[in-house]
Amino acid sequence: MTHGPASGNGSATRSLDALIERFHAGERLRVWSFLITIFGDAIVPRGGMVGMTALQDITDRMRISPGALRAALSRLAKDGWVERERHGRKSYYRLTPESAALFADAARRFYAPGPPAWNGDWLIAIAPEESAAERDERIAQLTGKGFVRLSNGLFVRPETADTETPSDAWSDMFVLDARATAMPDWVLQACSDPEIDVAYAVLSATIAPLEDALEAGGTLSPLDAMVARILLIHEWRRVILRDVNLPAALRPADWSLEETRALVGNLYGRLLPPSERWLDTCDGRPDGSLPAAEPGLRRRFAKAP
Repeated sequence: MTHGPASGNGSATRSLDALIERFHAGERLRVWSFLITIFGDAIVPRGGMVGMTALQDITDRMRISPGALRAALSRLAKDGWVERERHGRKSYYRLTPESAALFADAARRFYAPGPPAWNGDWLIAIAPEESAAERDERIAQLTGKGFVRLSNGLFVRPETADTETPSDAWSDMFVLDARATAMPDWVLQACSDPEIDVAYAVLSATIAPLEDALEAGGTLSPLDAMVARILLIHEWRRVILRDVNLPAALRPADWSLEETRALVGNLYGRLLPPSERWLDTCDGRPDGSLPAAEPGLRRRFAKAP
């Protein structure tokens, strides 16, 4: 699907440069968060460890200074997100098992090929009377578990294969299983934040020029493909993880999520082979190159046969 005029390798490079510029134009540059995306998306499927030199190759292309890279890695190590190994004068990094598990849990959302299947069942959770601070904490906790707040103390969640069974985290709530006989518009409106819909549409418009350039025959160097891949997933996960993971039946007819997901998946598929070639030759491990990718890498965004 073509979104606008594009041609040649120069167009692909210019589109990547525009994505990098957008990354720097954000309200606050979070290099540490970008590094987590590098590790979770690209390094974990290739054995989990990578050399400082490889990280600096990526961040140099991103116009991130060596000092900012070192500061971000130091912060991540201090906070227990990454581990460092020294081999001679070289440093190698990997996510800690705990942070790798956190990324993998979130990755089920942003690499999914579509919305979750749903048979119409709901979970209703009613909270007791509580202070404003307790109420705010509960809202944050339950929305993170896929619940939608309908009113003070009343939360609902469509029950899908991806949702967790209720646990001690909400053991003081009155919890019911239910099946709705009608779905009023106000419930659908409560399920979907219009600002997130705008964010999906903005992301589509942002990445479409690169997709168009590659579709028109343009190419990127392996390093540029790696940078584009990480930027794509970084921006995608920032948007989709703000949203509640809901079945398609609970979305407005013009909701932008699935169009954006399809565009992200197509572009990711184009970037994967050249970016993997860069990983084949980068400063991977102290004893040699990175191992072959896990089979699951190729199944990201892919619908089940």
